[in-house]
Amino acid sequence: MKYSNLFLREKPLREPQRPEGLFCIRPVDLPYLWGMLLASHTGSLLEAGLDEAGRGCLAGPVFAAAVVLPHDFNPAYLNDSKQLSAKRRAVLRTVICQEAVAWAVAEASPEEIATFNIAQASYLAMHRAVAALAVQPVHLAVDGNRFRPYTGIEHTCLIKGDARYRHIAAASILAKTFRDERMTKLAELYPQYGWEQNAGYPTLSHRAAIRVYGPTEYHRMGFRLL
Repeated sequence: MKYSNLFLREKPLREPQRPEGLFCIRPVDLPYLWGMLLASHTGSLLEAGLDEAGRGCLAGPVFAAAVVLPHDFNPAYLNDSKQLSAKRRAVLRTVICQEAVAWAVAEASPEEIATFNIAQASYLAMHRAVAALAVQPVHLAVDGNRFRPYTGIEHTCLIKGDARYRHIAAASILAKTFRDERMTKLAELYPQYGWEQNAGYPTLSHRAAIRVYGPTEYHRMGFRLL
């Protein structure tokens, strides 16, 4: 399944605005309030940031997002999704989806993870996200240290890129929030595993539930479940 915006919009330059509903300012937040994340790696206006979510999970698909942002896009608190509360991720997701030049989210299934391995399935999800963008980027800025080249578009792997670049941070937020929504829906089918809380990650309670109830078709059978 893929999600994306369907059109390209031109936007006027503007001062960075603080998203509504974010009130507490901590010292750790100050670099992001001051806009210290970089707009892009190459300086291109059509550089896409890529990131994935769910790579280390025991259950569910791996998700990936690709995002092209206006160079003046710099909302408060934009950062690696793992450093944000669920409330801030939700607010920022709305802003990203509304104001991005282009964005897309895609996934690779547990079956594809079993077939190709988790690394290759993550690259597959990223490739699907890039293919679903409403505009083709000229460069890909990929979080991490490895990537399978996408035909026709150069890329750069950037370690901790989601804490250094705005478009990768945005991609991390979209990938995580869309995946969390999927796992919450799957939890309605299998409430005993607590996926609405653990999102499929290997928590003690998740492994305890696997021990009692066994795995489901959404579990990654190539992973060490217990």
